[in-house]
Amino acid sequence: MSTHCCDHVAPKLDAIVNLARYRKILWIALLVNAAMFLVEIVAGVQSGSLSLLADAVDFAGDAMNYAVSLAVLASALAWRARAAMLKALSMMGFGLYVLSAALWSVWNGGMPLATTMGAIALVALVANIAVAWMLYAFREGDANMRSVWLCSRNDAIGNLAVFIAALGVFGTGSAWPDLAVASLMAALALHGGWTVLQQARGELGEDSAKEDRHGHVH
Repeated sequence: MSTHCCDHVAPKLDAIVNLARYRKILWIALLVNAAMFLVEIVAGVQSGSLSLLADAVDFAGDAMNYAVSLAVLASALAWRARAAMLKALSMMGFGLYVLSAALWSVWNGGMPLATTMGAIALVALVANIAVAWMLYAFREGDANMRSVWLCSRNDAIGNLAVFIAALGVFGTGSAWPDLAVASLMAALALHGGWTVLQQARGELGEDSAKEDRHGHVH
């Protein structure tokens, strides 16, 4: 799940063979992930599934990652770091919401709709595979390769986790599988958000230090 594992780091401009195609694919990936975020938010609320809501955090994080990748093609490191901080705070806020909702559901929640959970999880898996396939041609470059494949792998794991939770809910007649998966994904989002926040703060500090040194030179 990319919201807690990595950032999509765009390769250097001179390393991109077809910049126009790369930018177009990033836009498609951004729109697909933003659309799946909205789908999972709606489906999560309607089905009462917290694991779908937690997986929606993953799609939101991916959409932000691709937006940052598009922005950094023409922007400075400082702006990328600021965008990463916004992303991290959003992830942590949503993670806290899902954890709080999970705790509330232990005593007050009802049964989520397993069929909706399973169906949306499969749609999400197809969306992630499609995005990974589109980005395959641009896998070269250490940072970009690590980002694309680590994130796509973890995205698939997240989708499969929701599907397994759906099977658990259907098989046991209990909401516990959904709550367990949602709590785990939310905790990982909190941890990942904190990590990204610390890294972004460090990058902003480095950028400020460079500007100070540059100012002293002149």
